[in-house]
Amino acid sequence: MTGTGKANDLLAQIPKEKGLPPVHLWNPDFCGDIDMRIARDGTWYYLGTPIGRKPMVRLFSTIIRRDGDDYFLVTPVEKVGIRVDDAPFVAVSLEVEGSGEQQVLRFTSNVEDQVEAGPDHPIRVETDPTTHEPSPYLLMRSNLEALIHRNVFYQLVELAVLRVIDGEEWLGVWSGGVFYPIGRDH
Repeated sequence: MTGTGKANDLLAQIPKEKGLPPVHLWNPDFCGDIDMRIARDGTWYYLGTPIGRKPMVRLFSTIIRRDGDDYFLVTPVEKVGIRVDDAPFVAVSLEVEGSGEQQVLRFTSNVEDQVEAGPDHPIRVETDPTTHEPSPYLLMRSNLEALIHRNVFYQLVELAVLRVIDGEEWLGVWSGGVFYPIGRDH
């Protein structure tokens, strides 16, 4: 099936329940790839066109699953492959509660999911070996990450404190009782 029919078929298959559907429990047959892509900025595209309806993007975001390096939209009866340029979500805002080791960082994603960074939702920073540009990520759920938006990363840098790890000085942030290094102190 082509056109908007395939996307609408998937939407119709999503169970209407509170919370996130249990996609990790569903093992339907793989039905091939569809022309859906999530850009690095969090924009969802279908057939090359941005999906402008936030409720539709939100609904699709509840059925995304990552198996290995591949991303799928999964319903109880169908599994289709999609492309993800970087991470399926973008952390677009940050709320800070407390300070020091008691600090809690609460992130909101582009699809309005909220998580508190901590043992179940760690922060990590990848540095491009060529440009040395940092790409910070937050684990949102299962093995699905959010790229932390540049403005939010700047907020983390403002909150950063110095800590020595294995004899090296690191700048990082505390959340949920865990220290997350975000960059070396030069």
